[in-house]
Amino acid sequence: MSDINALLEPGMLVEHPDRPDWGIGQVQSNIGGRVTVNFREQGKVVVDGERVTLLPVFDV
Repeated sequence: MSDINALLEPGMLVEHPDRPDWGIGQVQSNIGGRVTVNFREQGKVVVDGERVTLLPVFDV
């Protein structure tokens, strides 16, 4: 898992770097390198933290 993904906690807002069309998502859980995110335009997605580094969003 990337260093950034390891810091993600439930409630944090993120974007998927390869899927900007999914919009901003809210982290639901981060367990064992698998990050569950509820994206505005895609719904709930489980992201493999070893393959994708999610981008934290601080300004909405």
